[in-house]
Amino acid sequence: MMKLRLDALAIFLFFFIIVTIIGFFAARWQKGNLTLLPEWGLAGRRFTSTISWFLLGGDIYTASTVIAIPGAMFSIGVVSGFFAIPYTALVYPLVFVVLSRLWLVCKRHNYITVADFVQARFGSAWLARAVAFTGLLAAMPYIALQMYGIQLAIAGLGLPLTFTIAGQTVDLPLLLAFLVLASYTYTSGLRAPVLMAFLKDAMLFVVVLALLLLIPSHFHGIAPIFAAAHMKAATTYTFSDLIPAKQQVTYISLTIGSTLALFLYPHTITGILSCHSQQVIKRISIFLPIYTLLLGVIAIAGYMAIASNIHFIADFGTNSAFPALMIQLFPSWFAGFTMATLVIIALVPASIMSIATATLFSRNIYKGFIRKQVDAYEETRVAKFASLLIKFGALLFLLLGRTTQIVYLQFLGGIWILQTLPAVFLGLYTHWFNRWALLIGWGVSMLLGTLLTLLNNRASTYTLFGLPIYIALLALLINLLLTVLLTPLFNMLDPGQRYDLTLPSDYEEEHAPPIPAETGIQPFI
Repeated sequence: MMKLRLDALAIFLFFFIIVTIIGFFAARWQKGNLTLLPEWGLAGRRFTSTISWFLLGGDIYTASTVIAIPGAMFSIGVVSGFFAIPYTALVYPLVFVVLSRLWLVCKRHNYITVADFVQARFGSAWLARAVAFTGLLAAMPYIALQMYGIQLAIAGLGLPLTFTIAGQTVDLPLLLAFLVLASYTYTSGLRAPVLMAFLKDAMLFVVVLALLLLIPSHFHGIAPIFAAAHMKAATTYTFSDLIPAKQQVTYISLTIGSTLALFLYPHTITGILSCHSQQVIKRISIFLPIYTLLLGVIAIAGYMAIASNIHFIADFGTNSAFPALMIQLFPSWFAGFTMATLVIIALVPASIMSIATATLFSRNIYKGFIRKQVDAYEETRVAKFASLLIKFGALLFLLLGRTTQIVYLQFLGGIWILQTLPAVFLGLYTHWFNRWALLIGWGVSMLLGTLLTLLNNRASTYTLFGLPIYIALLALLINLLLTVLLTPLFNMLDPGQRYDLTLPSDYEEEHAPPIPAETGIQPFI
């Protein structure tokens, strides 16, 4: 942690004020009726390619990513840190093929959540509620982790984390950031994080460029960085700079499981459903891997921290490897810029996550379950209020819980959200599965994944036949097995006509309009 410097604080406050103004101004951008849920939660599905590219970039590459990956590279090495690189490369073909198909059917039936699609496809409100509940459960620790990123950035800046007011200890800077986040999310909906994503990504590009320039100027090339990591691996049993043979299955299963899970989360699906057309989704899936290149540089920052013998920020340990590196090797004004970047990187996905989960709650849990008859305006009011409660719950969890618990629940979130894959992704291609079989498969796999994690000392893998495998994949295999075996049984018990409100034509691809000869290639807009 650096001493509080006026130049760093001034830079930090400047960008924080700018992003706050952007958040509140967003309600006037691409005006729509924000008293309706499709406008507040999906911005009317108006986002074109450039906007959607920035939105999903801000949605996927979060503060927890920028903090956790260098921290894992510093403390554990390549297995737990570098697997994020291949999975964020492999996920985009999935977006191109599967998520573009989801957008089609949701657009044609005006579904605004993935649970809407599941209910229409399989005719089960309970299955839809299970999908919505899983999304809420899995997203909560991610929101808490974004706030943890804000807390870490403020601590790195040298600002006191707590103040005593009337005899009570208050985490004032974090509380202020929370109030700003809650206010502009409530008023502007999805438009706020989209506009903020432009600034967030521009600042991230500057930080990554500074890291790249640091390699020749400070380290005199990449070789000393990897040499320092190799030396640490030789002296530290728990650290690996290469993937050991016994952990290759772990690395592969983590990569596959994370690839399948990423676009099942509510915030990433919200980013997809807000796109203007299927062609927009396919176009941005080609260009989004640019962010993976940035992520690779950020991951190497963990090794840079090893080579620099950095001093961690107090109370944050190896999680502070990246900000501590920037504080130690750059002037204080640029350290202030980096801390502001971390805060904005946290605010963007936290906004989208709270909007997405609030929309799920209002549309698929409150409506029809808590209250039978709900008009469009009440549905939006409930979503806005729920977004405040969700952020407040994440804030309380961060302030009252331990950091280890937050990271642990984030890991559990991956196990939980992957169990919605049969109903969501496979449901896009077949409605052969019986709704009750899907529900039982989901319930058993959720319970199994949670128990395996608890019984295995909260580890991310479980050893089966001598091979450590990502628990989320093991639970998914049980889920699929039960669903396939139970479907014929339930079909015999209920031989009536299968329920499906969607039509085969709903899944037929859109065809882009022909491009006039004089315009040439269609622009990326």
